[in-house]
Amino acid sequence: MPTINVQFFEGRTTEQKRDYAKALTEATVKALGCSPASVDIIFHDVKKSDWATGGELWSDKG
Repeated sequence: MPTINVQFFEGRTTEQKRDYAKALTEATVKALGCSPASVDIIFHDVKKSDWATGGELWSDKG
């Protein structure tokens, strides 16, 4: 049973998450040959102030 954890900045709509979950599930089924019912996807919405790249918070960028 594959479990996929997706982290991205908060602000995605429910519809975007729904579409992405469908696309990820289809790709996983194709690549692994598993059933769609066995694919779990967990979305983690992260604030820009809680994510840093290269030592700089994303909330501090431009």
